[in-house]
Amino acid sequence: MRVKVACVGGGPAGLYLSILLKRQDPSHDITVHERNPEGSTYGWGVTYWRGLLDKLHAHDAESSRAIEEASVTWNEGEARVRDLVTRRGSDPGFGIGRHRLLEILAERARSLGVRLEFEHEITDGNLPEADLVVAGDGVHSALRTGHADHFGAEVREGRNRYIWLGTSKVFDSFTFAFVETDHGWIWCYGYPFSPEGSTCVVECAPEAWSGLGLGSANEADGLALLEKLFAEVLDGRPLIGRSTGSGSAQWLSFRTLTNRTWHRGNLVLLGDAAHTTHYSIGAGTTLALEDAIALADALHHRTELPQALIHYERQRKSELLSIQSAARYSAQWYENLPRYIGLPPEQMFALLGQRHSPLLPYVPPQLYYRLDKAAGQLEALRRIKRWLGPKVARSVHARELASRK
Repeated sequence: MRVKVACVGGGPAGLYLSILLKRQDPSHDITVHERNPEGSTYGWGVTYWRGLLDKLHAHDAESSRAIEEASVTWNEGEARVRDLVTRRGSDPGFGIGRHRLLEILAERARSLGVRLEFEHEITDGNLPEADLVVAGDGVHSALRTGHADHFGAEVREGRNRYIWLGTSKVFDSFTFAFVETDHGWIWCYGYPFSPEGSTCVVECAPEAWSGLGLGSANEADGLALLEKLFAEVLDGRPLIGRSTGSGSAQWLSFRTLTNRTWHRGNLVLLGDAAHTTHYSIGAGTTLALEDAIALADALHHRTELPQALIHYERQRKSELLSIQSAARYSAQWYENLPRYIGLPPEQMFALLGQRHSPLLPYVPPQLYYRLDKAAGQLEALRRIKRWLGPKVARSVHARELASRK
């Protein structure tokens, strides 16, 4: 059955959904509305793993091949603490420039007959006539905000401050660098997204942010200070900001968004409009694309729109539970960095890799390290860890929900 779909927001989720729906039925009338000019985007690079690439290949091999060909890879992680460097092998990771990813998806969507309308802002007051309106317009979604009481959005703001930067330094691994200052620790995550550049996210506690003067510095002065602090890991290469035109640096506190429901009538939320997870687990784009896959599948296998949207929401909320838990504990690990930073480098790096664990905050770090190392050798301990971890996570989550009522 031919349907008319309006995707509001030209990010990865909206573009990929339009591709999937057109592949299911070329007669579908699909338009993607993006408020910004074509080619303008924020951010530097995005990360993903082989599992996502396999899913993309199963649903549209052509765009999957193009994305893989435009990506760079790494198979090691590196942690730098003071003058000590620790490297460990990891599952292969992939990085691609956000601009290039959007180019690939837009080109593929156009080739299938999707209309792309740029510099076209959609709000609740000028909704296009369509059988289905998809709100893929980001964490500050205007369409969701227009029905705030219905969707029940809840935002929890993290404690730490962070800034999203680029650099001409091309990292050969996913790199963490921790630097001690007179005002506390500051650290960065660096990963390549092309042969010419990398993403560099800098984070610190609010005390370090204000003590170093980063809260009051303009962008140029702030970048100069960060380049000095991270000169060794950057090999003296510059950092690149995203100026707002005012000269101020874009330091943020991460906002974790959840919604009570994801749909209203023929309007449905997708990607960051529906949920966000802390950037330290590198899953934002992956989850948005998986939303698109789930929504396309639900629409394809259910003839009635309400049932399709209910199924999509239930499926994705269920699949997100463990990821949202991992993101919450990952963010807390960095917010409690002093608990781990004094460990021997090998132990600290091992617990950095275990930061998603719901057990870690409740077990002394060195004891957890020894137990985790033993669990890697003993199947019985592995079973206990797999059983106990989710129970702790559910208990903590239940207490958090009760405290908000």
